[in-house]
This record gives sequence, C-alpha cells and structure tokens, in this order.
Amino acid sequence: MVAVNGSTAVIKVTGRASFTLSVDFKRLVTELRDRGYQRFVIELSECVTMDSTFLGVLAGMALSVNNGSGPCLKLLNANQRVIDLFENLGIAHLFSNIQGPEPVSGQFVPRANSNNGEANKVEVSRTCLEAHETLIACNPENLSKFKEVTQFLAEDLRRLTTKAETH
Repeated sequence: MVAVNGSTAVIKVTGRASFTLSVDFKRLVTELRDRGYQRFVIELSECVTMDSTFLGVLAGMALSVNNGSGPCLKLLNANQRVIDLFENLGIAHLFSNIQGPEPVSGQFVPRANSNNGEANKVEVSRTCLEAHETLIACNPENLSKFKEVTQFLAEDLRRLTTKAETH
C-alpha cells in the first residue's frame, strides 16, 4: 500500500516482508523517486518480520536516498523483532526509527504488482544478490553470515543469465 503526503511517500508493508516482495518494492521506490519523491516513510505496524533480502533492499534504498543532512528514510512503528534485525545486521544507523500515528491514515491505496506479481527468476536472483552484497558493504561482519548465500546467488544468476541467452 502506498500514499503520498507532500514530498513524502509512505509505503505500508504488511505481513512478512520477503524476497518475493523485494523486486516490486524496489520498482515502486524507483518509480516514486522518478516522480520526484525524495523522502520515504516505511510504515511497519503490520509487518511481522523481514528476511535478509528485503532488509538489504531497504539498506540500498536508504543509501540511495539519504543525503548529508541525515536519513531521508524513516521506519514507522516497527516492532522489536524488526528493530533487532536492523541492529543485528549493523544497518540501523541508516534509518530514523519512529513510533506514532500514520501520517496519511486512510489515504493508502493498494499497489498493483507489476508482472502480475511474477518477477522473472533472473530479476529475483539479481535483487537477492545485490541486497546481500549491500548488507556486506554496510557491515563487514555480515560477510560471515552471507558469504555462502552470495556465492550461491552469484552462481545461480550466472546460470540463469546463460540459460536466458541461449533461448
């Protein structure tokens, strides 16, 4: 769900934020930035947890929108489990974490998934790999957590792109 308020885009994430949502989430943010939105609020009151891919996509988003005046990406109403994930991966400093009422309550509209919610396998693999590389770049301690995952994803991406090129 997405709503806009002045120059701020508010994106509401519900349920489990996982790699399956990451491609469409990344597309949405890119589209909003292309339309001129530079400040983002990610409303998380109904988000129960996030996987590492989604966390990496968020970290990449924070790195791309933050300017010298501090974080331009705010996490709103994140539960303690989600906050702990950000802290454990060493990316909490990229975000402002706030609690409070939704700034656009009642103005959210459902976001239609692109490609009928079906990102292609190459796109998913690329997004997963980039997300994990971002987590490692943000905090070198994450290398031990994600080294094997990034190796697997890089190999999978090579295999998928080779297969796509031969068809």
